[in-house]
Amino acid sequence: MMDAGDVNTVTFPKMLSRRQIAAICAGNALEFYDFVVYAIFAVQIGRAFFPSDLPGVSLLASLATFGVGFATRPLGAFIIGRMADRSGRKPAMLVSFSLIGVSVGGLALTPGFATIGMAAPVLAVLFRLLQGFALGGEVGPSTALLLESAPIQRRGLYVSLQAMSSDGAVMVAGLVGVILSLTLDAAAVDAWGWRLALLMGLVILPFALAARRTLVETLAMEEALPPHVVEAGTWRIVLCGLLMLAAATIANYVLVYLGTWASTTLGIVQRSAFASVMLVGLGGVLCDPLSGWLSDRFGRRPVMIVPAVGLALVVLPAFWWVAHYRSSESLYAVSTVLACLLDLSTGTMLVAVAEALPRARRAGGFALIYAVAISAFGGSTQFAVAGLIRLSGDPLMPAYYMLVALMIGLTAMWHFPETKPA
Repeated sequence: MMDAGDVNTVTFPKMLSRRQIAAICAGNALEFYDFVVYAIFAVQIGRAFFPSDLPGVSLLASLATFGVGFATRPLGAFIIGRMADRSGRKPAMLVSFSLIGVSVGGLALTPGFATIGMAAPVLAVLFRLLQGFALGGEVGPSTALLLESAPIQRRGLYVSLQAMSSDGAVMVAGLVGVILSLTLDAAAVDAWGWRLALLMGLVILPFALAARRTLVETLAMEEALPPHVVEAGTWRIVLCGLLMLAAATIANYVLVYLGTWASTTLGIVQRSAFASVMLVGLGGVLCDPLSGWLSDRFGRRPVMIVPAVGLALVVLPAFWWVAHYRSSESLYAVSTVLACLLDLSTGTMLVAVAEALPRARRAGGFALIYAVAISAFGGSTQFAVAGLIRLSGDPLMPAYYMLVALMIGLTAMWHFPETKPA
């Protein structure tokens, strides 16, 4: 813990405006908006780029293409993260966000297989690779800048806004899906509805880039580090951080896939599936900042561990309930409860891992830990769950997959040091 002498050595930055905080979080928001739109329109995207007469093949090909974008995340984390630690957080964030805009817009505007043949899936894969590179380098600098810009006793709250932006984007994407399903017929959604949904995310691009240009650079700020975190050992931080973020990634991606699972496996109407995604996002919007605020009061470890234990206890009964009753009401209830428990835990996870790293290596180090966890499990989760359901015929496979991840994550949380400043 920091004592009074440590706190007195810290340089407190000028307070960020709400517009600047929104600009910092915009990259994360656009990432998750694109992710959710891709997930909820995976069937339509599969038909556009990977048409097949075999049941389920187009969906699996679509999910596999979504997954390849995660392969370039560690490379982006290494290159753009090192740039952030050497040249500054601000220029790295401008580069990564610009590349995100190019990749999202490029995928949305790529003609389908019926128009340009094999060039369509090739371009889709290339844009996913570019997006993965950009996103790999986005989260480290933006999280570091939020942490370094925050008053020392409000770090948890500030960094939790990064997670809240992600879940806000999930909520908006679900709402867009509901609106499109109400206003367009199935043929229109297949033809161009999903493209419109992707392009809607780009509305924030020019405003966020303009706001990011006004940010104050935090790389040069002197910052005291919690001594016990240094003593705990870098490898312990890296390993536990990887396992925690991997568990959170799997749980989050299973929850967002819940709508697709309910629609394709259980036969629940697609409009209800979109609404469930919206509720997952709403749970995060409400619980992420609460998680950060609680961690500033009670510490990072208890706020991570207690909700994660609750989530592990209810995940199997919750999925069984939806699979048994197969109703929109059960889907809505489960989506909301599981999302709230998950976000109460993961809202604190980002600040705990970032806070444990030395400032001089924070952006690159956090970016690599996050990118490796996301790359290994983010892109594979939906594909693995869909494949396991197809092979086993057991609709509860998502729950089993999520429970195993949560148990591993809880073990890592238990061994992670407390990083909250005194």
